[in-house]
Amino acid sequence: MRKLLPVLGFAVLAFTSAPSGVHAQSADLVLCDRIAADPSDPDKPADVKGVTEIAPADVPTAIRFCKQASNGSRRALFELGRAYAAGKQMREAIAAWRKAADKGSTSAMVELGVLYATGAGVARDEAQARKLFERAAEAGNPRGVSNLAALGGASTSAADPAHARDLLAKAAETNAEAQYQLGLMLADGKGGPQDEAAARAMFEKAAAQNHPGALERMGAFAEEGRGGAKDRDLAKTYYQRAADLGDEDAKKALKRLECPYVLKDKRGNLVSNLCF
Repeated sequence: MRKLLPVLGFAVLAFTSAPSGVHAQSADLVLCDRIAADPSDPDKPADVKGVTEIAPADVPTAIRFCKQASNGSRRALFELGRAYAAGKQMREAIAAWRKAADKGSTSAMVELGVLYATGAGVARDEAQARKLFERAAEAGNPRGVSNLAALGGASTSAADPAHARDLLAKAAETNAEAQYQLGLMLADGKGGPQDEAAARAMFEKAAAQNHPGALERMGAFAEEGRGGAKDRDLAKTYYQRAADLGDEDAKKALKRLECPYVLKDKRGNLVSNLCF
C-alpha cells in the first residue's frame, strides 16, 4: 500500500446559449471524462466516477475525444496521456503529461514522477522524480505525498514523515485518497503519535466515498475493535462493499470470516478451512 502509485480548477461545462464550438468542446470533455478520468485525480469533478484502468477497446475513442478536448482543459490533457499509456504509446503519453503538468495538473506530475523514478520510457532520474512529487504534494495531491514518502532520500518532505502527514492532513479535508493515506499513517504511528480512533475516522470518511482500501480497513478495524466498537456484522458489510469494488484483501477477509477455523497437518501446513 506504500509503493509508488501510478496511475496524489475544474472545467465548467456550458450547454446553454453558447456557440456550437463550445457545445462540441464540452461534449468532447464529457466523453473523455467518462472513459478516461482517473478516480483519484483532484481535477476530476465530483460527479465523474473515473476508471482505474482504461479498457483496451476504449483506447481509440478516449484518444479521439480527449485530444479534441485537450486544447481547453488540462484535465483532458492528463486523460489523453492516460489513454496513450493504455495504448502503449508512451512517447505520446509523456508529451501529453508534460503539457498537462506545465498547466498545473498534479496528477500529470505524479505520473511523470513515477516514470522518472522507475526509468520507464525515460532515463531514470530520481532527483527529477522527487521534484515532481514535491510539486504535486505541495499542491495537495495525496499520491504526490505518498510517492514522495515512498521514494525516500535526502528531500526534507520525503525523509520527514511528519511533514508528509501534515501535507496529507490538508488534502484530507476534501480528498478520499488523502483520508485513506492519512488513516494509514495514524494507524501505524508514522509521522506522529499512533491514534487508532483518528485513523478509523479517516477511513470512515473515505469509505463513505466508496474508497476500496478504506472500506477494507474499516472492515478490519470493526472486526478487531480498533479505534471503536468491535462489530463482526459491520465488518462483514464493509468487507463486502470493498470486495464488490475488487479489493483482494477484502475478499480474503470475507473468506476468513466465513471459514474461521483452520485445519493443519503435523507440520503446520494448511489442510482446509472449516466454514459455518
